[in-house]
Amino acid sequence: MDGVREYHQRDRRRHPPALTPDYKTTVARSPRLPLLSVENSLSEITGPAFSHAALGPLDHDLIHNYTGEGAVGERTVVHGRVTDGSGRPVPNALLEVWQANAGGRYRHVKDGYLAPLDPNFGGCGRCLTDADGFYFFRTVKPGAYPFRNYSNSWRMAHIHVSIFGAGLAQRLITQMYFEGDPLRAQDPIAQTVPDAAALDRLVAPLDLDASVPLGALAYRFDIVLRGRRQTLFENKLEGA
Repeated sequence: MDGVREYHQRDRRRHPPALTPDYKTTVARSPRLPLLSVENSLSEITGPAFSHAALGPLDHDLIHNYTGEGAVGERTVVHGRVTDGSGRPVPNALLEVWQANAGGRYRHVKDGYLAPLDPNFGGCGRCLTDADGFYFFRTVKPGAYPFRNYSNSWRMAHIHVSIFGAGLAQRLITQMYFEGDPLRAQDPIAQTVPDAAALDRLVAPLDLDASVPLGALAYRFDIVLRGRRQTLFENKLEGA
């Protein structure tokens, strides 16, 4: 809860509309009829609980967790804190991340971009927040890549982030961008966000204090689950 208010109407000035013709995939995928709300069952909102015992020792290390040999690319640490709308930490939240490699290519059968696959990079990992809501993972900075939108459309570097609450049905999905990316104003997907301040909350600033000397740059990405300052999520329901 954010204070005593349980319901927050979605602010349409900040959240991307379902139909955004400049991102042409929305033309076919946006709903034409009113959405239906389906309530979760008790089993969906009460479990399973996540624990560190379920994670492998390298789950948070995308550089080494695919083959152990070490991926190619700019060593990067991403860290931050998950909080609720009142600023209280959210412990034991499971974060799953996936991304393109340093050349901008995903390890996916339908990714036909000409950049080579890195044989030592799988592109996914996971970690749990601690008792104070903090998390971190190690990776390589993903590259930009072109996609079939309109002529010369490019996606700026980003990492997909999925956050699970107390159960598998409590899942929120967002994207993290990097401070100073020159493609921000040209990325058709990022530009579906009508409010620049809301898009700013998806941009992780450089954090030299958390960087590893001679090892890795760090970026801080804090995640707010609800309230007026919440992180934008791709799949969050109205009022959730």
